[in-house]
Amino acid sequence: MPNPAAVIIGAGDATGGAIARAFAAEGLTACVNRRERNTDALEALAQSIRDDGHQARAFPADARDEEAMIALFDRIEVEVGPVEVAVFNIGANVNFPISETTVRVYTKVWEMACLGGFLMGREAAKRMIPRGRGTILFTGATASLRGGSGFAAFSGAKGALRMLAQSMARELGPQGIHVAHTVIDGAIDTDFIKGRHPDFDNAKVQDLILNPAAIAANYVMLHKQPKSAWTHELDLRPWGEKW
Repeated sequence: MPNPAAVIIGAGDATGGAIARAFAAEGLTACVNRRERNTDALEALAQSIRDDGHQARAFPADARDEEAMIALFDRIEVEVGPVEVAVFNIGANVNFPISETTVRVYTKVWEMACLGGFLMGREAAKRMIPRGRGTILFTGATASLRGGSGFAAFSGAKGALRMLAQSMARELGPQGIHVAHTVIDGAIDTDFIKGRHPDFDNAKVQDLILNPAAIAANYVMLHKQPKSAWTHELDLRPWGEKW
């Protein structure tokens, strides 16, 4: 029997990579995805997972491209195995004053953070429905719940992604497919945050920065939940985060 596949859309160096590693450690083949311009980094991630003794494949493609997403899921089902888990982890966190937010910026952020989620969710559901099982997970943010100043594009896209996840959960849950949305409420341990946080090292020591591996462990937990007690929305934040 082929290994079941865990598809990670937006498998970067931090959270996405940690999620891929966590599912690979559970015995699934991590099928990691980023845009083609990140092919070398994507293959390096897959190789590092294989070096740890687990299964991983790199599938570079643009998550905003419908034909590319259809082809990606078709290829994984043929070359790897049945898609058991699909995770959408694209961020698109940008900050622009509303008067400086162009149509191009707003559209691009929506395509990355919402349209890509729809395409992944739809293609995963098509494969999972006939089997009556599977897990579809969407990574949200503080902006999924409230729009901060300067985040009109980002919060608009993340809010729409949250509603997509709710709709899919209500439709697919009765068909045996677990759909969940996570609210990542706080700074994550990434190079991006390290370069911008005023006291990053001290905050990290005190566990005031979200650890990608800890986030990933919760994604695995969601996948392994028994049907009698499924979580749809899970919020994750450091113990000292204000909310």
